[in-house]
Amino acid sequence: MNYMLEMKNIVKTFPGVKALDGVDLSLKKGEILALVGENGAGKSTLMKILSGVYPKNTYAGVIVMEGSIASFRNTFDSAQTGIQMIYQEVNQILDMTVAENIGLEHFPVKNKIILDYKQLNEKAKELLGIVSLDLDPSQRVRGLSTSQQQLIAIAKALLANPKILVLDEPTSALTLTETEKLFAVLRRLKDEGMSSIYISHRLDEVFEIADRITVLRDGKTVGHLESRDEFTRDKVVSMMVGRAMSNQFPPREGKPAEREVFRVENLSVPHRYIREKNIVEDISFNVKEGEVFGIAGLVGSGRSELVNAIFGILKKTPESKLFLEGQEITVSNPREAKKHGIALISEDRRVSGFVSMMTIRENVTLAHIKQIFKNNLISVAKERNLVDGMKDKLNIKAPNTETKVRNLSGGNQQKVVVAKWLMKAPKVLIMDEPTRGIDVGAKLEIYTLILDLVKQGVSVIMISSELNEIIGMCDRCMVIGKGRNAGILGKEELTEKRIMMAATSSLTA
Repeated sequence: MNYMLEMKNIVKTFPGVKALDGVDLSLKKGEILALVGENGAGKSTLMKILSGVYPKNTYAGVIVMEGSIASFRNTFDSAQTGIQMIYQEVNQILDMTVAENIGLEHFPVKNKIILDYKQLNEKAKELLGIVSLDLDPSQRVRGLSTSQQQLIAIAKALLANPKILVLDEPTSALTLTETEKLFAVLRRLKDEGMSSIYISHRLDEVFEIADRITVLRDGKTVGHLESRDEFTRDKVVSMMVGRAMSNQFPPREGKPAEREVFRVENLSVPHRYIREKNIVEDISFNVKEGEVFGIAGLVGSGRSELVNAIFGILKKTPESKLFLEGQEITVSNPREAKKHGIALISEDRRVSGFVSMMTIRENVTLAHIKQIFKNNLISVAKERNLVDGMKDKLNIKAPNTETKVRNLSGGNQQKVVVAKWLMKAPKVLIMDEPTRGIDVGAKLEIYTLILDLVKQGVSVIMISSELNEIIGMCDRCMVIGKGRNAGILGKEELTEKRIMMAATSSLTA
């Protein structure tokens, strides 16, 4: 069979770690191949080889493109061969326009020296239409939502007319509607002969969009599912984790107490760029002891702005009030939030969750320096003992706690962020998209950890775009629509239909 791409017996070793051990992958012309596996399975490493991030001579094995052996010295070589990579972490230049970001690597010129902005804006408008994004190409990217920036990244990749499009967790920041639009784009490109490699932990999406599935585990190819008839969650999960997983969510023991721990009253968040406009408008809710309180809504509805204001990152209006255990508290910055026992695990771990150049040990204790003081000096021995315990408790996959966080998989980086805030048990733990980019095995570990915390009386506020996660984990859920409280649903009311109806009701009001 003639393949568009073959990667044969790929081996990649880092100091002390064999990241890839004889991996094979094949991609046909005009198909969508899903690449799945747990965090740390080797997916990103394999794609970095394909995209030229790891150049030839740094790995063993062969890459064959359209029947000819290919070797890439850098990302430019890979792109010239027809490979475009779209990464999970959005990386736009915020103070450039939408069109400039799209055309950054392929800027049209006239008379060989003059940048042709008219042609660029016309082409950008065309590509924005392909990804169903209604934006003015001349507006700046700063202020656009993460989901809009992700779709701009896809438009940018399409400008190069790629033969192979590699998408790494492309829907992690997209709404259900935007995901459907993306799938429509991928199917249209497939019909035109383009091949895609689709990396995702969301198996429902994989089953919907993929023609075939390749599974990696521990740096090895576990197997290939060659037809959609073979696609079942049990089969794929078992291949990914090496064991059967009977339940997606761990069983909940007991119910939350009736005692109120935390309350928000009339909270509004001013818009950062538009005067006399609020992103979040007059929201009130309470959280009980040992409760998992969900916050759902469409991307851009104000969910993250709400919890960032609670934590003191964003400003609140003077009418906004916070109460902890019945007493009104003032939180004007994260230090005050932490002092009151409020912790926030942010949506974007790379921006505000950890320091990539620091070790696991240093990141975990970064917010708790006083805990590791001894005789007015930092006790490295005490620090290591505490962090070793957190590493074992959260099953952080790394050789040791001296490993730099930048060398960990996305799921293990998220566990480091969680460990940082659990060093000193909070009264209220806010988790904004806690399982984004995390595989099914690691998700179950995070879910189990959440339930262990609520069993100890911690109140958890959880934002999630995955409705099955809200339904499976939360005791109650507040739905936000266009910055307003669109309703609070009890456990028995939590269905995808009810959540979406509440989330979209304000859009038609």
